[in-house]
Amino acid sequence: MPGRLTRGFALATENPDERRIGSAVGDGPQDELLKSLLRQLTSLTEEIRNANRIQLHRIMAEQTGRALADPALAEAMSTLQGLSEARRRQVLFVNAQYSAIMLNHQLGAIDWNELIGHLRVWCVNGVFQQYWEMTGDHRKSLPRDSLEARVGRAVDFMLDELAEGAEEWWVVGTPDTDPSG
Repeated sequence: MPGRLTRGFALATENPDERRIGSAVGDGPQDELLKSLLRQLTSLTEEIRNANRIQLHRIMAEQTGRALADPALAEAMSTLQGLSEARRRQVLFVNAQYSAIMLNHQLGAIDWNELIGHLRVWCVNGVFQQYWEMTGDHRKSLPRDSLEARVGRAVDFMLDELAEGAEEWWVVGTPDTDPSG
């Protein structure tokens, strides 16, 4: 048995790649290699999560498209009561746009201030205002520290300021829109 180990060691050290690996292991950069692999795995996991978000958004967008084209599907898709066919389709469209803006933020395509900026533009839209009012109960069930809940509080704040006629409602980054909650 000792002869095999010696022979195997001699063969391993004759290969320059194996010598580098052996010396790296011997020098202690295993931790760095493991950290690098962990960073790569974390990055890959995030890429997969984002790909799944995009796919789910695509599925919902396709379903919303079908609902916008067919009033019977629009009625089946909507949880909101007492809307005309035209208003229901408008609200479904606003919801799809809101979801797309949120997805852009979740994917890192836009930062918090850009997210709030996009939503500020929507706040002046009457259909969006009605949609937001009608979906308030939906947001009450969200965990307080979730992105949706923080965005909800920021939009509520902007709509309140807009309703009061405050000129500052347009300013991005008010303390009440802090992303940390």
